[in-house]
Amino acid sequence: MAGEVTMSVRDNRQFSFVEALMPQAKGSGRLERLSGVVKWYRFEKLLSRLRDEKSAGRPAYEPLVMFKALLLQSLYGLSDMELEEALGDRLSFKRFVGLTLEEAVPDHSTLCRFRNLLIGEGLLERLFGELDRQLDAAGLILRRGTMLDATIIETTASRPPRGRNGDFDAAAGFADGRKPEEPDHYGAAGSDERTIDPDARFVRHKGKHGSAYGYKAHVGVDEGSGLIRRIITTPANVNDTVVADRLIVGDEACVLADGAYHTHAREKALKAKGIKPRLMRRPNRHHRVLSPRLARLNLLISKRRAAVETTFATLKNRMGLDVIRYRGLIKARAQVLLAAMAFNMRRWVTLTTPARPHRA
Repeated sequence: MAGEVTMSVRDNRQFSFVEALMPQAKGSGRLERLSGVVKWYRFEKLLSRLRDEKSAGRPAYEPLVMFKALLLQSLYGLSDMELEEALGDRLSFKRFVGLTLEEAVPDHSTLCRFRNLLIGEGLLERLFGELDRQLDAAGLILRRGTMLDATIIETTASRPPRGRNGDFDAAAGFADGRKPEEPDHYGAAGSDERTIDPDARFVRHKGKHGSAYGYKAHVGVDEGSGLIRRIITTPANVNDTVVADRLIVGDEACVLADGAYHTHAREKALKAKGIKPRLMRRPNRHHRVLSPRLARLNLLISKRRAAVETTFATLKNRMGLDVIRYRGLIKARAQVLLAAMAFNMRRWVTLTTPARPHRA
């Protein structure tokens, strides 16, 4: 039986001589470099409130071990059960989190409880802020501009009956048979209510038939470095412009965004702060055709902000953030925020790893 999260803590960072001699698995180099560049003791300090030195029983997993495990989950797009198996099977994962070869790994329920503990203590936002400070101290945040964009992430929850949680056709469920990661407390046992997300919403696909059901991740990405500086999760039907001002840090030289983010009030507010508003313009009832100048400006902005699409491609295609695994907005925010931290750590390694010379 796996140990509880909040118990007396042992030091499990010492590896055996045999482990030190064991060959590293292919692909473990990224985790080794990540272990070296991040100042983990600062995260450990933030996580220290989760310790309970007076608890009786077997020593538990250090909060930092559990936090690193959740980062691995986000880096590789694993479910809780898949993470448990990977920690048991992959030495590189054990090394990264700080478990020795002989030590038992936390089971999926322990990992789930720890995530909920981070949510309950409001620590995820503080951990994200600490990472942002470390990235800034390393000279990686450029502040040339902040690229704004949003992406829809569907939930694995069952779609509710027609007419509930939206105006679109909600009768169809997932064709691939995906199941929720964990049912929440609402709904009676055996009821379909246990697999319906109360906070997910419908939104029509842009330029496509049908609708999506889930959430939307809104990001402010540092131009040049590709680091996520701000990230907000909302139900999918929230308009992109609603949370846009919260994605603007205030220290960037300009803000780059498509026409969905343009308002005269936002443009004026940015100028008042000394930030250049590079917001694309759309035709409207007063100007049905854009002037050549605005058309050229749109093209220039579009080229500069195109890099933000790489952020979403990495999160969804390489890191598995193509679905929300948990029920409710609070847990959806946690999943997205952990993914953003893992993404920024991944970028940290990429930005600080010398490029390999090309062979002649």
